[in-house]
This record gives sequence, C-alpha cells and structure tokens, in this order.
Amino acid sequence: MSARCSLVVNGKSVRISTGDTPLEAALADGMIASSPGLLGQGSGPSPRRAQARSHRSDSIKLPSPRPVLPETALPIAAQARPTPAQKRSGTVTQITPLGPHTVEVVVTLTKRLTFDPGHQVTVTFAGHPPATLSPTLRIDGSAELNELVFHLRLDGRMEGLAEALGETILIDHPVKLKGPVGRGQYRPGGGRLVLVAAETGFAPIWAIARAARYIEPAREVVLLVGARDPLDLYMRPALDWLRATGVARIVMIADRSRQRPPDVRPGPLTAHISALRATDVVHVAGDASTVGAVEILAASAGARCYPILLDRNA
Repeated sequence: MSARCSLVVNGKSVRISTGDTPLEAALADGMIASSPGLLGQGSGPSPRRAQARSHRSDSIKLPSPRPVLPETALPIAAQARPTPAQKRSGTVTQITPLGPHTVEVVVTLTKRLTFDPGHQVTVTFAGHPPATLSPTLRIDGSAELNELVFHLRLDGRMEGLAEALGETILIDHPVKLKGPVGRGQYRPGGGRLVLVAAETGFAPIWAIARAARYIEPAREVVLLVGARDPLDLYMRPALDWLRATGVARIVMIADRSRQRPPDVRPGPLTAHISALRATDVVHVAGDASTVGAVEILAASAGARCYPILLDRNA
C-alpha cells in the first residue's frame, strides 16, 4: 500500500501521508495558518514534513507519582464501591509464637483473596466453628499474595482457636474463608490518621498503618497500642519500622506494672488518647469495651471512627 494518497480540501487536491488528519494535511500544504499552541505549532504556515509518517507513535506510560505498596504485602484497593465477597479455601502453613499469649497463623490459599487493609474475613478451620479474623502482615511486614496472616490470642480458657493450635489445628489443616466483611478498612485521604489497637487488635491496625506509609507518606499518623501485660506487646519490630518511616507519635501502654519497660506507659489504653480533632480519622481494633470507649471519644470530637471488633471466640 502506498504511503501517500490524495485528499481534496476546499476543492484543492492535496498529497498527504496516510494516517494524517485533514487538519494536518491543510497545515502542511499551507492552506490554513495555525494558531499559537494549535497542535504544538507556532504561527504561520507549516513546512511540509520531510518524511512520511508510516504509523502513529505508541502511547506513553507515565510513572507512578508516589511509592506504591508492594504486592507482596497486602492488596490495596481504596475503591468507592465495596469489595465483593469471595469464597476461598486453603491450609495452615505456619504457626509461630509471637509472645507468651499471642500466636501468628499463616494460611496459604489456593487462590488470592481481594480485600483492603482493615477488612475482616470469616474463617472456618475444619472441625471448629467459624470466627471473624483480621488479615494482617507478619511483624516484619511480609506476606505473599496467596497468604493470609492472623494474630490469635491465648487467654488460658483452653477453648477457642488459639488454644487449638498445635493440638487439633496443625500444619496442613484445611481452612475455608469468606470475605471481606466489616467496614473498618483503610480509606486514603482525610485528616490525621489516629490508630488505636488493643492486644491482637494490632493485626488490622498494622496492616492499615503500613499501607498508609506507602500510599500517603506525608499524612500524619498517631498510633497507640495497649495490652494487659507488657510482655504481650509483641509488635515492637513493626513499631520500629513505622518510626523509621516517619511516624513520630507511637505510644505503648500496659495495664499491669510487672516488668514494664520504661517506654511503656501504665494505665488503660483510652486514658492516653490525646484530644481528638474533628478532622481526625480514627481506626480502633480490640475488645468491645476499648472499641466502645474510643467511639465515644471520637463522636464527642466530631471525628470519623471506624471500629474493628475482635471475635471473642478467636
């Protein structure tokens, strides 16, 4: 096929390259003068191009304007529409103690589950009743796309999922999952991000905090984590990472004074929440009393609050 063809513009025959628009042909032939800025041209007639254009250039891909959360962490999808519920199956592939009363469980799925940091899922370990758990990251921030990481608390009741780990729940134990559920997920944008975690409520808060440091590195973050026993503050490596990324205000609290390090404050968690602002966005995860108290504080300040309630059976 010829690279040039004839085109009639205003009754005049014009020879142009295939792929040119009528406007480009008229400009190239000097039939019309271009306006400043038109097609990137200056004023006056444009000279005919020396070479014919055989094809149009490929589209240009712009680089991302900011760091993006690695896909090996947790999928981030700050969407206006809710993420549809999905069903997945998998097996237990790792059981690791994090502290005297905390266990980390990793479930490897046959297919990736899409959710946002702070979402929860309904998890059914074969032979046990379903429980609502919060997917998170390992304390070092790692997790594969087809992995779900959970933090479970041992409370000495000899019941619930945590007590079954290593007994009736072993490596390769089959698991069914459905989700996401809940409305406590991370939402980029807004004012100061205030994150409050009690015990293993740190699981979803850790996922939210790490996502926020990648997605919104300039956003101010305040983090408070509490436990009944200071030995249960298992999240120190994660807190060190957050400090290194610029989170200046991180407060650790423990109810009991036994073996409390100097950087751990005494008293109930809610007593250390400084004055909230109406522009704050609060995420709180923990037991019902902690979540309820933080919701009241947020409401009194006019701040938005997204609660994540821990399942008592977990």
